[in-house]
Amino acid sequence: MKTVAIQGIKGAYHEIAAREYFYEKSTEEIAILPCNQFKDVIAAVKKDPNVIGIMAIENTIAGSLLQNHELIRESDLVVVGEQKIRISHSFASLPDDSLETITEVNSHPIALMQCGDFLNTLPQVKIVEEEDTALSAKLIADNKLKGHAAICSKYAAELYGLKILAEGIETNKRNFTRFLLVANRWLAEELVDNVEISKSSVVFTLPHTEGSLSKVLTILSFYDINLTKIQSLPILGREWEYLFYVDLTFNNLLKYKQGLDAMRPLTKDFKILGEYREQQKA
Repeated sequence: MKTVAIQGIKGAYHEIAAREYFYEKSTEEIAILPCNQFKDVIAAVKKDPNVIGIMAIENTIAGSLLQNHELIRESDLVVVGEQKIRISHSFASLPDDSLETITEVNSHPIALMQCGDFLNTLPQVKIVEEEDTALSAKLIADNKLKGHAAICSKYAAELYGLKILAEGIETNKRNFTRFLLVANRWLAEELVDNVEISKSSVVFTLPHTEGSLSKVLTILSFYDINLTKIQSLPILGREWEYLFYVDLTFNNLLKYKQGLDAMRPLTKDFKILGEYREQQKA
């Protein structure tokens, strides 16, 4: 049984993503290790080489989680896989409550933002931010908070014995989050062994010269490497210089390796964060 460190508690979307990832791979059961913050996920993986971490990296509505890019880069852990899941929010309360009796809603600020249209139909309800969607559900259940509702996953509502008053309340139904799985280097080799590699996450800096980025993009095109994401972050203490986080997909491993060899002389601080199989569907 594998142990997976997640940000949040049981019932969080991170747990759902972890279970979907490992079920799709081998139907293997996993143990969940809850962590308060993303930095605690990194610490748990570094402390125990048998633990795998999972971290949200981008959402189709909220955008990239910039701090997680940096946490992974600085950790020296290896990205071993990705999982994309559809985020569908539920509105849940104690069994005796109804939409008419709810006076307060609790959830993570991003979840609250994503359900703005639904919340506008409940003008009498006070909106209170919490650390996590699943934690909101657990607090209502544990403390028997009548008149309170949580915005959380259907799984979290059922896990903590809440009644679902409404489902699919997110404003934009194309709400997906992409997660990255990270592991220590020795375990990473085991996890990606015999896996058909088709995607990589890399990071580099570029010299502050004209056309430096376009030269790199030209190389990717020449070697038939597809750039699926590019995210720039300023480098503290180095004015007007940036780290570029790039996701690449490819069909030919040899041409991909040749492309990287051609890119390296044009970049600085080049680092492969991980090479893994691209998830084909969400």
